[in-house]
Amino acid sequence: MNHIKVAVVQATPVFFDLEATLLKAENIIKEQASKGCNLILFPESFIPGYPRGFSFEAVVGKRDDEGRDLYLEYWKHSLEVGSEAFLKLEKTIKESGAYVVMGATEKEAGNGSLYCSMLYFSPEKGYLGNHRKIKPTGVERLIWAEASGESLITVDSKIGRLGGLICWENYMPMARASMYRQGVQLYLAPTADARPTWTSTMQHIACEGRCFVLAANQYFRKEDYPEKYRKYVSNEANDMCRGGSLIVSPMGEVIAGPLYDEEGVLTATLNLEDLIKSKLDFDVIGHYNRSDIFKLEVKDQPDPINENAVKENKTN
Repeated sequence: MNHIKVAVVQATPVFFDLEATLLKAENIIKEQASKGCNLILFPESFIPGYPRGFSFEAVVGKRDDEGRDLYLEYWKHSLEVGSEAFLKLEKTIKESGAYVVMGATEKEAGNGSLYCSMLYFSPEKGYLGNHRKIKPTGVERLIWAEASGESLITVDSKIGRLGGLICWENYMPMARASMYRQGVQLYLAPTADARPTWTSTMQHIACEGRCFVLAANQYFRKEDYPEKYRKYVSNEANDMCRGGSLIVSPMGEVIAGPLYDEEGVLTATLNLEDLIKSKLDFDVIGHYNRSDIFKLEVKDQPDPINENAVKENKTN
């Protein structure tokens, strides 16, 4: 398959509402798949929403009951792999015929910790695996635990080698290199960063890795929070996240976007032969790789997940 159609979703979740956000995601998946999209990428923590502006009532050396109650609510609406809600999403994806990479706050049964995750789904095999953020940024560390090297996954799929990092993980040079060394072709970067510098970062990664880069962000306004949560963000501007989603070629050229100040879906048809052409003069793991000087060791990073080796219904 030399040509694939991709979709980058810039949408507003139904915040703190797992069921409603899943329904919105499922409708988007069905619509974009019906338009011939082979790959659909959602933003960082689209399920159940990125808690922008929240402090969870914590300061250094002190937490209180109101913040703990708020965390419990966020935990309840986070996504658990293998749960009824998860299996419903997986079923929708398999019926759609598209690959989907979903940004979600993920919880584990019997574990009170949460993770900021990218969940990979195949239209044939369903759930393939997840990447959990290895370093949450700033106050994110209060609500999201850290993952280790085993979370730096890539996926061999029928549409190319998939991989990527979440938000400011993309500013970690060795984390990026861990993706490049696996031969990533479709680099996925769900984010919560709406600054203009994010576009430059995505262009740099595309040039550096000689890969297509897909970056998805939410569009979010203060009014999108349910009324009972708005007191926590009273000092924030109304436009809390302007978006900035985009698609970039292996030569660093912006193919679609950046999209600001509205919900929408960016689509593009990618010619995978452009990946080879871009490596005439630069190949980060090929003829530009000075293995006689540099050595990258990534503890516990797994080999690429082979889609064909994944058993169906592994979560049932």
